[in-house]
Amino acid sequence: MNRTKSRDELKVADEVWIVTALLHREHPEREDFTVAEIVERAQQEKLAPKLRPGVYVHAIQHCVANRQPNPGRYRMLLETGPNRRRLYRPGDPADEARRGAKVTPARTAIPPRYHPLLDWYEKDYARRRGLTPEADPLLALRGSGRELWAGEPADRYVRRLREGWE
Repeated sequence: MNRTKSRDELKVADEVWIVTALLHREHPEREDFTVAEIVERAQQEKLAPKLRPGVYVHAIQHCVANRQPNPGRYRMLLETGPNRRRLYRPGDPADEARRGAKVTPARTAIPPRYHPLLDWYEKDYARRRGLTPEADPLLALRGSGRELWAGEPADRYVRRLREGWE
């Protein structure tokens, strides 16, 4: 049976994904949001008759890819810092126990007015990389210093540096 779920049947995880996607669309200049902003946006959006307490728990833990599952194992959000989240992108770090877990809501599980969010996610958001060498100073160092041992194997270079150490 191919029907859209009613407001009462919407999974809390799907609600958290929807409101986080809305925040990203409304504030494209921002990389992430506080958990409080996500909960507040859920309250404003009124996807359920009243704010469900599970929204906070899902934004803190159950939907967060790079946290150990307890017990929810979705990969819908990424923890970018203490109490900060953004939508998960393929290739982001994730706890091994969340491998293969749900990343986005099923189209048939959310109200049709939110279907464009799934299209935006697939065509735009998911294709952008999180940390790139240009954005991350540690990744930008990759390969630097290579010229120090050019022409000799790295282990021989290290042995040469250690000569005379005691």
